[in-house]
Amino acid sequence: MKTKDFIALEERYGAHNYHPLDVVVQKARGVWVTDVEGKKYLDCLAAYSAVNQGHCHPVILKAFIAQAKKVTLTSRAFRNDQLPLLYRDLNKLTGYEISLPMNSGAEAVETAVKAARKWGYKVKGVEADRAEIICATDNFHGRTTTIVSFSTEPQYRDGFGPFTPGFKIVKYGNIEALKGAFTKNTVAFLVEPIQGEAGIIVPPEGYLKQALELCRQNNALLIVDEIQSGLGRSGRLFAFEYEGIRPDMVIIGKALGGGFYPISAVLSSKEILGVFKPGDHGSTFGGNPLAAAVARAALKVLVKEKLAKRSFELGEYFMNKLRSIPSAHIKLVRGRGLWIGLVLDQKARPYCEALMKEGILCKETHENVIRFAPPLVITRKEIDWACERIAKVAKEFDKS
Repeated sequence: MKTKDFIALEERYGAHNYHPLDVVVQKARGVWVTDVEGKKYLDCLAAYSAVNQGHCHPVILKAFIAQAKKVTLTSRAFRNDQLPLLYRDLNKLTGYEISLPMNSGAEAVETAVKAARKWGYKVKGVEADRAEIICATDNFHGRTTTIVSFSTEPQYRDGFGPFTPGFKIVKYGNIEALKGAFTKNTVAFLVEPIQGEAGIIVPPEGYLKQALELCRQNNALLIVDEIQSGLGRSGRLFAFEYEGIRPDMVIIGKALGGGFYPISAVLSSKEILGVFKPGDHGSTFGGNPLAAAVARAALKVLVKEKLAKRSFELGEYFMNKLRSIPSAHIKLVRGRGLWIGLVLDQKARPYCEALMKEGILCKETHENVIRFAPPLVITRKEIDWACERIAKVAKEFDKS
């Protein structure tokens, strides 16, 4: 079957809730993917940062196969021999006392929301059903009904009401707006340390530190969504480390599964996650032995290969190369680590389609931003290769 045949099948039998580039990937290794017709592409999206360790990393693959041969699922009705080891590994790596595993990032955000509300009622003493969580404009935390209830993107909300109450929205990066939003019922501020879907938006220096101080003053929790920014993507293990702070809860996912298996988690303290009692919250697949074994291997790769450090160094290199490209339509290059937004003064989709023809896979976000987020195992030589083609495409659009 050819590319057009697979696309025809997908268009006929699949729901049209995505607008993918017309490439049909059949194989992948490291930073390279190959389509059904044998053409190779440099992956500059990394499955929205889910494959930070690179496609089909041999260490994670070995752990995946070994565990799959033993036991894959027990449900949390029974214990398994991998989850306790993952708990220990997360504690040693991050310093957070305990964690709660789920599957998708959205599930982990829902978990954090539930934990914050219950903490507000049981610990802070907020009146029943009055808890408020503050969120930021242009946020992206997932697509469940509750999560889109605090989205400011009209498309994410259109047709999905009625919405879940209890959320207050303030302008991202504006500390004064945040300061004025706290009330006696505020239980948490939920924020991305860098906004990914919004176009790789880095807040003003000191924003997160001041946000934490406000949370402390108002007896509220700071919840940081590191699903995309965490686990090396931003050039640190976590993006909040740039400000030297310690949030009350950290939400992780995507690269925790190394591209092999969905797993997410909420990291926090016994005081906060301890509000959950048996039966309060859970997931059939959350914390299953296959996911736990994969996550343990994924974390080992991140540490052993120093991928956060690599992301920081190569991210600076990549951004500087992009800034050197002469183009009337490139207005800004921004980001942290290997998480880069190339801001244009026109729509980014045609650029992404042109780059695909040149052998680079990337994706537009918020109409006019191209997101470059390759696996963290990319090399300088591969970045140079990519930048030559990005410059070529930019020149072509300048002419047109």
